[in-house]
Amino acid sequence: MRANRSVRVCARLILLLIVTATTLLAPPPPLFAADAPPADADVPAMGRTWPVGLRPRVLRGWEPPATVYGPGHRGVDLAAPAGTPVRAVTAGRVSFAGRVAGKGVVSVDLTGTGDPPLRTTYEPVTATVGKGDEVEPGQVIGTVDASGSHCTAACVHWGLRRGEVYLNPLSLLPPWLLYRGPSRLLPVLGIRPPH
Repeated sequence: MRANRSVRVCARLILLLIVTATTLLAPPPPLFAADAPPADADVPAMGRTWPVGLRPRVLRGWEPPATVYGPGHRGVDLAAPAGTPVRAVTAGRVSFAGRVAGKGVVSVDLTGTGDPPLRTTYEPVTATVGKGDEVEPGQVIGTVDASGSHCTAACVHWGLRRGEVYLNPLSLLPPWLLYRGPSRLLPVLGIRPPH
């Protein structure tokens, strides 16, 4: 009788270890429907916050064009209703704040990213900063405009480039900011669970 109980306890512990190991080794869920493209090697993961919200839904990912003028998506579209604060992802200097083709646009040259510097763009945005302003990570630089979006739902388009080369803006964010899976608590072995 006692031997059967010991076998059952050992079997449960082994099963718990297998489930825990499987959970820890499983790849994280994708950021959005299509897996995120790999990070650009020359883009440091220096971002401290998302441009909008805590972990906004990515409505459309980065799709680099095959040629300079080819089709693609030169940024990511993040779900954000009109009026949502738009924040600087990292420190920099505002290089442009105004309207382009009827859309509000804010561009920020990122501090310490070489020559030419990395530049982030946000649109459609009503700017609360001006050209030449220094911005800090997380600082509000504007709000999402009610009009001017190319998304079917309200969104902000976030882009990144160096010179004339477009890059994946998600590369600026460290993995812990990108991860969208649930938190996982691990069991503490040797301690009985409460009844």
